Amino acid sequence: MSGSNGTDESPHEHDDARTENVGSTAESAREAEGASAPTERFEAVDPHREVTEPQAGSATDQKADVEAPQPEAAESPEASGAVEPQVDEPKTEDTAAPQAPAEVRAESAEQTAPTSTEQAAPTGADEPPTEHVHPSEAPTAVIPVVAPGNRAPDGSSAATDRLLRSQGEQDPAQPGPAQSGPEEPGAPVPPTSTAMPSAAHPPQGDQPTQQMQAGPPPQGPPPVTPPPTGGPGGSGGDGDEPGRSGSNLPRRTIALVVGGVVALLAVFYVADLALSSGKVPRGVTVAGVEIGGMSLDAAEAELTEQLTPRLGMPVDVTAGDTQGQIVPSEAGIGIDWPATLDQVGSQPLNPFTRLASFFGNDEVGVVSTRDEVALSAAIEKAAAAAAHEPREGNIVFEDGTPVPVTPQPGQQLDVAVAGDVFAERWPYGDVSLPVESVDVTVTREGLDRALAEVAVPAVAQDLVVRGLDGAVGVLPRDAVGAVLSFVPDGSGGLEPQYNTEAAIGILAPQLAPSETEPKDARIVLDGGRPTIVPSETGEMVDWPVTLEKLPDLLKEEGDRSTDAVYKKAEPELTTEGAEKLGIKEVVSEFTTSGFEYASGVNIRLAAQEIDGAIVKPGETFSFNDYTGPRGAAEGYVESGIIEAGRPGKAVGGGISQLATTLYNATYFAGMEDVEHTEHSYYISRYPAAREATIYDGAIDLKFRNPFDTGVLIQTIGTSSDITVRIWGTKTVDVQSVTGNRTNFTSPNTITLPAGSACIPSSGAQGFTVTDTRIVTDARTGAQISNTTRTVRYDPVPIVKCISPEPEPRDEPSGGGDDATSGGADSEDAPAPAPESPAAEAPAAGGPEKE
Repeated sequence: MSGSNGTDESPHEHDDARTENVGSTAESAREAEGASAPTERFEAVDPHREVTEPQAGSATDQKADVEAPQPEAAESPEASGAVEPQVDEPKTEDTAAPQAPAEVRAESAEQTAPTSTEQAAPTGADEPPTEHVHPSEAPTAVIPVVAPGNRAPDGSSAATDRLLRSQGEQDPAQPGPAQSGPEEPGAPVPPTSTAMPSAAHPPQGDQPTQQMQAGPPPQGPPPVTPPPTGGPGGSGGDGDEPGRSGSNLPRRTIALVVGGVVALLAVFYVADLALSSGKVPRGVTVAGVEIGGMSLDAAEAELTEQLTPRLGMPVDVTAGDTQGQIVPSEAGIGIDWPATLDQVGSQPLNPFTRLASFFGNDEVGVVSTRDEVALSAAIEKAAAAAAHEPREGNIVFEDGTPVPVTPQPGQQLDVAVAGDVFAERWPYGDVSLPVESVDVTVTREGLDRALAEVAVPAVAQDLVVRGLDGAVGVLPRDAVGAVLSFVPDGSGGLEPQYNTEAAIGILAPQLAPSETEPKDARIVLDGGRPTIVPSETGEMVDWPVTLEKLPDLLKEEGDRSTDAVYKKAEPELTTEGAEKLGIKEVVSEFTTSGFEYASGVNIRLAAQEIDGAIVKPGETFSFNDYTGPRGAAEGYVESGIIEAGRPGKAVGGGISQLATTLYNATYFAGMEDVEHTEHSYYISRYPAAREATIYDGAIDLKFRNPFDTGVLIQTIGTSSDITVRIWGTKTVDVQSVTGNRTNFTSPNTITLPAGSACIPSSGAQGFTVTDTRIVTDARTGAQISNTTRTVRYDPVPIVKCISPEPEPRDEPSGGGDDATSGGADSEDAPAPAPESPAAEAPAAGGPEKE
């Protein structure tokens, strides 16, 4: 910093004593810039004493002061009554040459010699007692000044280096300056200063550390505190707080500037608010349409023009991994213009909000109207397209090769939220509907593990099962897929499942020649008496035991073969069981006749199927189940049926006569009626209210054996009649009582074109009749049951088969109409046909085979 100590322009304003090189232009410029000012000496002024201001001396006086005799030893600060402030400076190693230059020795001598303005402090007995005073009240301390030319190459002064060395070598227990060497002639004398920095203004910039020396008060003028400078190396502040850096501007100037800025902003705010009053706030957009700064009418017109067409445009809709389109207007979506403009809002009063509107947009969106029914229908359609079930990881076999099925999560649309999302987001042209993921349980690692450890080894080679008598069963490797499958194990993997039934289906036919089938005991009628044919025990492969080790066998790397395990197979009806059935006598029989040839063929075929059937105690017999299908493949032929309430023909017709015969035989044997159906109209060769019809797969005849003994069915067929006998043990007697016919009804007439499809009929009356079955104990005669059944028969329609009239022919000229008189119709009309014995109808009017 400069050597100025005040601003009063007194002659003592620049009273520094400088060496010859101080006045150089370069050094003066450096001082003016405040960059590397030389070390100056300041004197601390005691505010409690008066100091006379000396007149400025001549250069000769200054030189005399410099050449004044030096004391042998400088007194310590404590001896002089001054407190030396401690300056923390880094120690610099002594790198000086053995013989210091003359200038350095001069500076060193100057550091210890008192100046011309100083007075020697008293020593010895005249020394005043030491007083501990505040640093601000301490006497002036002398700080040596280093000329700019005495700086070290690194920018520090030689005096600073010597000062640091002297401080480093000084004994802390004996304070005081180090002894300087004798002054060498010709050494430059550094200038001194009359002031010292106070504690409030510490050294700044790159000023070297100064050694302060305490001494008696000088006889010079009182120092004047220099004003703070804001330049480099100077201290800043506003003058109120010494030592605090800051601007040199007064507070009033700063306040005026700030106030001006605030006033300018306020004017701008008021002007902007006034100009935008009644308009849409700046930066507002609706579905991407910018309307900021517009009037409300202009904004509504702009939005109407831009957004209305979007209602009829398809909107891309994404739902998880599926995509589609929905037209807003078709989904019941519209625009609520008043609500949309209301949410645009009014001009904001917050200045920060208004300022931010210059740099961004405020999207407010569209308020939509919605038809819930139409919107729900559109969302449901999208949900159906988006939903798919999760696909669990699995392994399938294709041509004997295991193929992994990669697990894939499922998804389903969140319908409850999807409607709201579409109604809100449709104006933006692309809507992502929320979906819920349906996780899978099988991981890719679990799938790979099952593939490598189970599936691949299973198809490595064939599986062989060895049976008796050299029989061999082979499960081919390409058929393993029918046996092996996988299910999730709940822990991310796949658990193998082995279908032994499928394996048996492949292996059993191959080992069948090594097996002996069991044979049931049979009861045959030999010489008119029942005879028991003994049963036979068989030997069959015990497949569950044989295939018990199937999982291990399919993992074997070597020979995959095993021996079949056989076991005894008992028949369902053993000899002892047949003997306990008590089939020893005929308990009932019934015979019908009067069928035509084709019906007789069918009746005898069905009778052979049920001949010898045994019904054990408690069992139920089914006519359709026992005979099986009755079609042309089984040898049945076309015969008469009742179809749509009139006679017709079909394969297997006429079997109802066998059903009626069996029903009556079991009726009188005391069997329990489970299911049977009468014909729709009465047929004279059957007992009224005690007959049954049958139709393959539709109408059945069932009865149950209620006794403790079994029964055997015997059928005897001839070309003209059919007989059914029931063998067993007779325990009951059965009596049938037929009631009178009542409620007669007349037939109607049906006219059909003549041909094979028309079977004429003379018709018959309908009526109602009852049948009562009375069951009594055969041994005691006690009545066991009394059951009445009422049956209503429809009238048999009169069917007329009429041939079409011949087309009229052209007559020669002069011919008369009499030649074509119409007596031919009555002649061609067939006479009423007698009742066809083959025509029988079901009760409901549907088809029925006879």
